[in-house]
Amino acid sequence: MRTVVIGGGAAGIAAARTLHDAAHDVLLVEASDRLGGRAHSLSIDALLSREGSEAEANPVPAGSNVDAGCGWLHSAQRNPWTAIAELSGFNVDRSDANWRTQWRNLCFSPEEQASSSTAYQEWNARALAAVDGPDRALSEFVGVNDPWRSRIDAISGYANGANLSQVSLHDWAAYENAASDHNWTVKQGYGTLVTSHAAGLPISLSTLVTRIDHGGRQIRLDTTSGTIDADHVIVCVPTTVLARSQIRFDPPLPDKHAAADDLPLGLADKVFLHVDRPEWPANAHLVGNPYAACTASHRLSPFGWPIVESFFGGDCAEMLEDGDAAAFAIDELVALLGSDWRRRFTPLAATRWRHVPWIGGSYSHARIGCAGQRTVLAEPIDGRIFFAGEACHREDFSTAHGAYETGVAAARAIIGGGAAIA
Repeated sequence: MRTVVIGGGAAGIAAARTLHDAAHDVLLVEASDRLGGRAHSLSIDALLSREGSEAEANPVPAGSNVDAGCGWLHSAQRNPWTAIAELSGFNVDRSDANWRTQWRNLCFSPEEQASSSTAYQEWNARALAAVDGPDRALSEFVGVNDPWRSRIDAISGYANGANLSQVSLHDWAAYENAASDHNWTVKQGYGTLVTSHAAGLPISLSTLVTRIDHGGRQIRLDTTSGTIDADHVIVCVPTTVLARSQIRFDPPLPDKHAAADDLPLGLADKVFLHVDRPEWPANAHLVGNPYAACTASHRLSPFGWPIVESFFGGDCAEMLEDGDAAAFAIDELVALLGSDWRRRFTPLAATRWRHVPWIGGSYSHARIGCAGQRTVLAEPIDGRIFFAGEACHREDFSTAHGAYETGVAAARAIIGGGAAIA
């Protein structure tokens, strides 16, 4: 009995690993030329090679990586990737994320920080208190004239990849009620961790699946590498791929395409800057403008490296994908630190997840009234076609650990001959 896993991200790797370790015949196929999907680490050595002597004056340990995609072990104490990391010899950093602090209180006084935090907590409490009622947009729980509305909108951009008006209350509440405040990091990179979990698996890269024919006794996959036969298939692709019918099903599965369309990928992008002679401690933090919805969350010197990771989300990220996000990040930092700092920043890389083929975004959120579509997307077809990925998880969507759990659940369903819904 052969299973083909489509998609080499966190869910696909977890599914293939589970099947392989149970001695099942499995093949993992991936459309791109690399594994990891939205878990993708970048070598700092490679990024710094463009800088020459400046980089030599501010060294980074060899083999260090930054994460272009997922970078935080969210809900880390129960996150399965935490245990995998520790068992595999990766270094897990339990330092505080410092998202709620402003280094040296620059342009964001302690009183303003406290007021902002209180406003966010009160907004969240109002939203969660309404969860038993009809679904509504998160924007309905903060006044249009609230001085911290833009700040809350920016946070929604980071958390959901979409601004408040686009996000379902019911979906948000499911995540919030399950999540913890433990957010840790992997020194070698989350993407490095995820891809390392695929060691020894049968893998076919640059293999695009265009059609799944499940009308006969065996399932036939039309791919750019030829036809592949399977007894079971686990589809682990981003919702964009299904919503755009980039994979066709025969017989058709219109409910799957509709569910995927109701669970669009929001957008979160990053800019990486090299900084000459940083003056802050490791893992410090700055928000660019606490009164703007379009602003970056700047992570200063992760692990003590001379690097700034600037994070944009929602409408702000959408606007900057075709603009100069690095210039925007540097302008924000210079406005806080002073004009002398401009010559100390050098852009290294910027992500554009909306433009990445076969991905087309960052992580899913439900449209208003559509949180239940996660269950529809995850429902197996005839005990032969299974679906996994972060968008299939009812609570831990938008995370690599949610993707992992759905992949494992689908694989175990095949092993045990049952259904798989995370």
